[in-house]
Amino acid sequence: MNVIETTGVVDAQHQLRLDKPLPIAGHSRVRVLVLVPEESDITETAWTNAFGTSPAFDFLKDAAEDIYTATDGGPFHDQG
Repeated sequence: MNVIETTGVVDAQHQLRLDKPLPIAGHSRVRVLVLVPEESDITETAWTNAFGTSPAFDFLKDAAEDIYTATDGGPFHDQG
């Protein structure tokens, strides 16, 4: 079974509307899993703000924690 991940919205008629067409030729029967975020889920913005202001991470401001430099490593080319 192949997997295609995409996004969409559920409209006022409770119909799923995908953001873009699926890359499937012809008529096909599909199996659909719908992942709905919980209202209690924290947004990525809220998470990064909390991380940036939390005193729990103050140790990262210590110069001794800077173990990497701009010349370490190499470029990463994502193949996906």
